[in-house]
Amino acid sequence: MASSIHDLARHLNISIGTVSRALNGRADVNAETRQRVLDAARLLNYSPNQSGRNLRRGTTHAVAFMLQPHPGDQQYGEPFFIPFLSGLQAALAEHGLDLIIVMGAPADYQQERLRRVVETRRADAVLLAWTRREDDRIDYLSRAGFPFATLGRSQSGDETYPSLDLDFEKAGADAVDRLVARGHRRIAAIRPSLDLTFGYLFLDGYRKALRRHGIHIDPELIADGFINEAGGYAVTPQVMRSKDPPTAIIFNNDAMALGGCKALAEMGIMPGQGIAVMVIVDTPLCRYFSPALTAFRPALEPMGRRLGEILLASLPAFAGPTGPQTIREVWPLELVARDSD
Repeated sequence: MASSIHDLARHLNISIGTVSRALNGRADVNAETRQRVLDAARLLNYSPNQSGRNLRRGTTHAVAFMLQPHPGDQQYGEPFFIPFLSGLQAALAEHGLDLIIVMGAPADYQQERLRRVVETRRADAVLLAWTRREDDRIDYLSRAGFPFATLGRSQSGDETYPSLDLDFEKAGADAVDRLVARGHRRIAAIRPSLDLTFGYLFLDGYRKALRRHGIHIDPELIADGFINEAGGYAVTPQVMRSKDPPTAIIFNNDAMALGGCKALAEMGIMPGQGIAVMVIVDTPLCRYFSPALTAFRPALEPMGRRLGEILLASLPAFAGPTGPQTIREVWPLELVARDSD
């Protein structure tokens, strides 16, 4: 009688996820463990079920991107993700793979949608965005041994999975450096309220730069809110009402910056004149606002293409002669000076 993957795991006293990753040739399983699994599979006459066989052969020819839109006001698309997904789709198409967008509802963390994608084998691999410091999706995919990569970093998963991220920490520090060089010392930071990793990285860079310049970190100048225009509109007055108001604000999201600038205007404060404003990251919304907002620009389409390449490099069927690799990269953001600071 043929054994199951559960029998293999019990025989070897290792997790089902490790067995699955070893059978799939994943780069995050060392050679000794992979050989033990393969030897035990032969010994126990292991026979994969059809869905598992299809997954390893890549017969769906599709990659699922888990997309979660901003909650609230934005009804005009995702200015960050549209060019990013164009690059990603181009990279996958070169290898005969389709890109499937799995859309979540705003504020829905997608766990059940992700589980359905994995359990029904609707795709050969998954790409995650909006990574959190503690991310249940990463833990789930790691345990399941399902191929995935992330746009963003996380403390989950022991950093054994492929990823691509932007250097939000350096951008936060560079923004402070630029503002200090222009004479500012009361600099506010506004970021999303969700447990998103990029918000913490931005704040780390902001704080480190203030310390380096010998500037006291005032908790009244740090605020978070919903990651949309309404969130920026709501929290900006909070920092402006501090005992010693800021002369500059760094927003960690373009939509929050637009809402924040509206709040400033209603308070009679003009960005670029009464207060300096900077944004991480740049989108067309920043470019065509008046005044145009100084921002840090990512190379979105090349990033999408590169994340596709990073994912494919981790899959045995596409990895090439060197075998599967776990690639993790952090890309810089380019400062685009405009009128608001």
